[in-house]
Amino acid sequence: MTFSLVLLLVTAALAAGLKYGVRRVVVFEFERGLKYVNGRFTGILGAGTYWFTPFNTELRKVDTRPKFISITGQEVLSADGVTLKVTLAAKYQIVDPAIAINQSENYQQALYLELQLGLRELIGGAEIDELLAKRPEFGARLLERKKPAAAQLGLLLESVNVKDVMFPGDLKRIFSQVVKARKEGQAALEKARAETATLRHLANAASLIDRNPTILQLRLLQSVQDSSGNTLVLGMPPQSTPLPVRDRQGARESKQVEPPEDE
Repeated sequence: MTFSLVLLLVTAALAAGLKYGVRRVVVFEFERGLKYVNGRFTGILGAGTYWFTPFNTELRKVDTRPKFISITGQEVLSADGVTLKVTLAAKYQIVDPAIAINQSENYQQALYLELQLGLRELIGGAEIDELLAKRPEFGARLLERKKPAAAQLGLLLESVNVKDVMFPGDLKRIFSQVVKARKEGQAALEKARAETATLRHLANAASLIDRNPTILQLRLLQSVQDSSGNTLVLGMPPQSTPLPVRDRQGARESKQVEPPEDE
């Protein structure tokens, strides 16, 4: 009876040890595992299933998929003293989990601070006109400047984009007036070009008629042919061609229209 009790207790202890003394951890393809034995980092584990005893071993999983960070509403002073609100969006990925976890308390917060300081340095060294003209380039400049700092955190900084740039209300009104004046100037220029083209066509037509007076007579004949009702043409030269004139009954007859005599 005593032996059976001891065997039962040993069996129960072994079962408890197997249940609570050994643990299974699955590291997925997009993760990496950091293994610590007695509090000391021993290595990085790839995807797979791992068994360990929690008494002296700990396994911490890290997601290595690309992540996004947003820096919103940062008030930055430009080189010419204009206060702007700038919003950034950055994409990064953990490439060295050991550095990201072991050498930084919070790698995401550290990257946020690096981008924030870099944004202030970049905007603070540019005037407002340069910022408006080269806005797409500022994200690339910031990416180039902060890639080394991100690498020191075990991160790969893939892209940085300037999402929004907000100006003070009075400056918005001034920019609106500038845009309006520019558009009005473009409209006036297009109108002047159209008028110049019209005058050029009229001058060409007048020159052509001076060289060939018969063209005017032919044009008058065409107008008479296309018109309806009685048509009178005055001031024709003596050598003019007889014009068809409609009578009241609609019959056509050719009449020579003489020029008026001088009094």
